[in-house]
Amino acid sequence: MTDIVDKQTRSRMMAGIKGKDTKPELVLRRALHARGFRYRLHSKNVPGRPDLMFPKHHAIVFVHGCFWHRHKGCRYTSTPSTRPEFWKAKFDANVARDRDVQDKLLDSGWRVATVWECTLRTPEKINETTDLLSEWLPGGESEVIIG
Repeated sequence: MTDIVDKQTRSRMMAGIKGKDTKPELVLRRALHARGFRYRLHSKNVPGRPDLMFPKHHAIVFVHGCFWHRHKGCRYTSTPSTRPEFWKAKFDANVARDRDVQDKLLDSGWRVATVWECTLRTPEKINETTDLLSEWLPGGESEVIIG
């Protein structure tokens, strides 16, 4: 099946997809800041340039998009019908890189949280997610997945 837009338009559309300061990330940052948590953004000093770094709690938070990072069982994890082998390879590489970065962080003593985009879509879910992170951050658990 051919693409419904020309190559230049598709290239412009794909270039517009942001890697940081996404809407789910901004929503979570505002909610955590309102609860008194302070963090660093996209730190270059740790593997994977995490979305949020909490030095005080020695914790890292990644906000993963369900589509790009392949949230299992999520309705937002669709696969484009054009060029399926390209997309499978791309998604597999994303998931492998995520796991590798998470392993490196855990091995170096960081605590890691993964927050899925679908948990930040409604005000109720945002509050639930923020509650869970607020409990996890001062705690001692090394890893949490929210979503």
